[in-house]
Amino acid sequence: MAGEITNMRIAIYGYGKMGKAIEQAALSRGHEVVLRVNASNAGEAPEHVDVAIDFSKPDQVLANMQLCLEHGVPLVVGTTGWYDHMNEVRAMVKGTGGSLLWASNFSIGVNLFFRLNRMLAGLMDQQHEYAVHIDEIHHIHKLDAPSGTAITLARDIDLNTSRFNGLELTERPEQRSEGAVPIASERVGEVTGKHSVTWSSVTDRIILTHEAFDRSGFAMGAVIAAEWLQGRKGLFTMDDVLDRTR
Repeated sequence: MAGEITNMRIAIYGYGKMGKAIEQAALSRGHEVVLRVNASNAGEAPEHVDVAIDFSKPDQVLANMQLCLEHGVPLVVGTTGWYDHMNEVRAMVKGTGGSLLWASNFSIGVNLFFRLNRMLAGLMDQQHEYAVHIDEIHHIHKLDAPSGTAITLARDIDLNTSRFNGLELTERPEQRSEGAVPIASERVGEVTGKHSVTWSSVTDRIILTHEAFDRSGFAMGAVIAAEWLQGRKGLFTMDDVLDRTR
């Protein structure tokens, strides 16, 4: 039955800092990492594994998805920068009868932050005196800007209000295009990740902020998602993990 496998054999695609953090989280929960894929063995098939976790690169992730799904291996995807291919991935999952769980951020705290953001956006829909903007800071090694987390925050504001449409990367929120949710992105040192959603009027300001202290929260969330995915078929997100009991 879904969610009842306790000891998993895991393949990690993208064995950088995040991949190594996932390995430590997996070991702490009694799992075994049997395959580590990086540039030297890219494309290696996930043989004799129960689940794969992908934190590779945007130009590699679609091939990794196809490889795992064709081998019947459930896949957890934390790589971002591929969301324009969502329909292709949905068809891939359906065509193979496989299972894939994706998220722009696997931290349990961030996913609760997403929910607070959606709730506040709905409350703010008719409060036209408030303008919104998103600020995000990540380490200098992060390739995509804005981050997948910031895109999710902006998308959810768009979906839960009637006065916004799309997003825009900008250094100055007041210069955004009409209706777009502005995002300011910084890449500084080794900052793990900090995201803020600010609603401002002429009289006050409301700020929601999530700050990650290290990668362990992201890594543990990915392993928990992999555990939850066992025995399930289809395309899922972290909302499913938070909402459904095992």
